[in-house]
Amino acid sequence: MDRLKQLESFVSVATRGGLTAAAKAEGVAPAIMGRRLDALEARLGVKLLVRTTRRITLTHEGSAFLEDCQRLLTEFANAEASVSAGGVKASGHLRVTAPAGFGRRHVAPLVPRFHALHPEVTISLNLSDRVVDVRGESFDCAVRVGDMPDSSLVSVRLADNRRRCVATPEFVRRHGMPRHPSELSRFACLTLSSDASQTRGWAFRLPTEDDGEELIYLRPEGPLDCSDGQVLHDWCLAGHGIAWRSTWEVEAEIDAGLLVPLLDEFAAPPNGIYAVFTGTKHLPLRVRLWLDFLKAHYGRPEFWGGKG
Repeated sequence: MDRLKQLESFVSVATRGGLTAAAKAEGVAPAIMGRRLDALEARLGVKLLVRTTRRITLTHEGSAFLEDCQRLLTEFANAEASVSAGGVKASGHLRVTAPAGFGRRHVAPLVPRFHALHPEVTISLNLSDRVVDVRGESFDCAVRVGDMPDSSLVSVRLADNRRRCVATPEFVRRHGMPRHPSELSRFACLTLSSDASQTRGWAFRLPTEDDGEELIYLRPEGPLDCSDGQVLHDWCLAGHGIAWRSTWEVEAEIDAGLLVPLLDEFAAPPNGIYAVFTGTKHLPLRVRLWLDFLKAHYGRPEFWGGKG
């Protein structure tokens, strides 16, 4: 049985939520999809999906494998398309969406550069903090930050997104610094209001008694909160308190000595920065080139303002 077909079937079943939907999309019987999954799991020696009569869910191993498969299938499709495209130039209209704060800093500056490389491509950039319906609103690509929910969309991880507690040197000089996450309750913390993101709170990794680690979430409080991350960033730079911000927001200020990282030894594992799109088959050349362009830039540590 074709290994590539097994991987394609696994991705289709996982993203569509069932054998029937995946089989209908391909025009085959559900039993055929089931045999492909059985063969894949037997070859790998691991359970990827838990199948019941009502629904299909991914195992822990299946979730990790799904992301790898999506990336591999995308790269395979891109490789084939690059050969078949030959000397054809990218053209047409590219519609991209991204979160407002991240988009202003790390997507918008790249758009003119991409257009300079591919002048026959026109580009629309939408910046919004709502979760945009990529398929329903006809976007070619969404750039998203954070853990990806289960979706029928394809996602490619572009870079890691770490969060750090930061404050100004002057704030630390006046108030000291927390040595443990539990001490944050004694400090003025700048938090997103309840109608924004970070609903679970600030994430930290703590050691356990059995020499392991556990992930905890704290909800620090302070005299100031806001629904806009950029405002929190500005308040932090003005010395009004401790903020929990993404590396892409604060790396340059840390390197410049304007902010001091706190509690780094308890930092939670990174989540991701992703490119999200509707599928891998027949992806337009302009979209493939845009994805490659993002990966090339986001893969360089110095891009984020750090010293690399």
